[in-house]
Formats: sequence, structure tokens, C-alpha cells
Amino acid sequence: MIRFLWGVLLALCWASTVQAAIDAYTFKDEAERSRYTELTRELRCPKCQNQDIADSNAPIAADLRKEIFRMLDEGQSNQQIINFMVDRYGEFVRYKPELNGHTWLLWFGPGGLLLIGAVVIYLVVERHRESHGDDVEVFSERERRRLFLLLDKNTHD
Repeated sequence: MIRFLWGVLLALCWASTVQAAIDAYTFKDEAERSRYTELTRELRCPKCQNQDIADSNAPIAADLRKEIFRMLDEGQSNQQIINFMVDRYGEFVRYKPELNGHTWLLWFGPGGLLLIGAVVIYLVVERHRESHGDDVEVFSERERRRLFLLLDKNTHD
């Protein structure tokens, strides 16, 4: 009986430490629920940095979800909510930042680096062809004779 009571006490202590990130919001209609889901998937958790706020268990993500729900309840548009979050946390909070003067490098940088790399490789190959010509000898005359001897020896065996 004592073991049973200790087990129950241990289970209650353990259960009290477990927290779930479940938001129980009541939406006016399915369209508002859809907007909420879309917004929480589009915005990045400032703490987790690689998770959207819908999936994050961080306290700041819970606060942001609550703030989004409040703003939706007030009738604000998706763009107003996103602008509020960007003003508060910076462009980093968006998974897909807008194309503007501050983010052009983020959008075009990888493609530009890939293009520059391709041009550099092309120039290196062309320079190598020009300096060595097309008929570069792979083996010296001595190496070629030795190779023929070895090949001839192997065909007769």
C-alpha cells in the first residue's frame, strides 16, 4: 500500500511539471481560424529561430499567438498584424521577408554567388586550356613505352 501511495505521489509530482503548448482560442468563424493558422505558420519564433510560432513551446511564442488572436479579434488585417510583428521584432520574424532595399541581398545573394562561382570555374578552365593547349600529353615517351610493354605482357599471359 505504501508503494502504491508513493507511486501516486510521484506521478502527481511528475504530471505537474509537464506543460503543453495548447492554445484554446474560440474563433468567430472558420475563416478567422484559417487566418490565425496562416499567420502563426508564417511568423518565426524569436527565441527558437528555426520554428514558426505555431509549433514553438517557447513562452514568447505563446505570447505572440495570444497577440495574434487579440489583433484578429479586433478586426485587424493580416498585413497589419505582420507589420506590427515586423516593427516589434524586425524582418527576421518573417519566414519570407519582403523584397526591399534591406533584404535584396537575402533574396538574390545565393543566386549571385552561384553565378559568380560558375563564371570563375569557366574562366579557370579556359585559362588552363589556353596555357596547355588541347593536345596535352598525359604520359611521357618513357612512360608510354613502359605501359605498352606491360599491356603487351598481360595480353600474352
